[in-house]
Amino acid sequence: MIDADELLTRLCRLEDERDIARLIASYGPAVDAGDADAAARLWATDGGYDVEGWQMHSRADVRDMVSSASHQKLVGGGCCHFVGPAVVTVAGDSAVAVSESLVLVRDGESYRVWRCTANHFELRRIENRWRITKRTSRVLDGNPGAHALLTAGLAGAPAPTLGAGGDVD
Repeated sequence: MIDADELLTRLCRLEDERDIARLIASYGPAVDAGDADAAARLWATDGGYDVEGWQMHSRADVRDMVSSASHQKLVGGGCCHFVGPAVVTVAGDSAVAVSESLVLVRDGESYRVWRCTANHFELRRIENRWRITKRTSRVLDGNPGAHALLTAGLAGAPAPTLGAGGDVD
């Protein structure tokens, strides 16, 4: 028989995993709506985002990226940041998650895949809410850095150090 404490522990873990998966899934709709504030709120104030070596070091930097003319042009032309299901590993008030994503862009009357990306997330519970403290993304083009991100995420481990070109340092 399972005791009440064990059930509570399992329930809390499942709620954490659900909350993290929902947070990660919120990124696409937020950026595709061009809602820079909603996207930025997914990050800790000092959270980072490394996309192919382009470094954002804060929530404000993420907001600036979504507000940028280049991103708004992408949104205005029609796009979809589709983030696949996340594999989440929770350890107390910290967590690691990994997922793959596609960016689809409007091309005439249809859409085409513009990017396929490996995403590694490190998260922390801050004031009873999960926030991204570090997101590292690399294109899935045979790049060993992208493969290393997926491997680390599946193991619940921190992201490896990657060079600007995506290679594992």
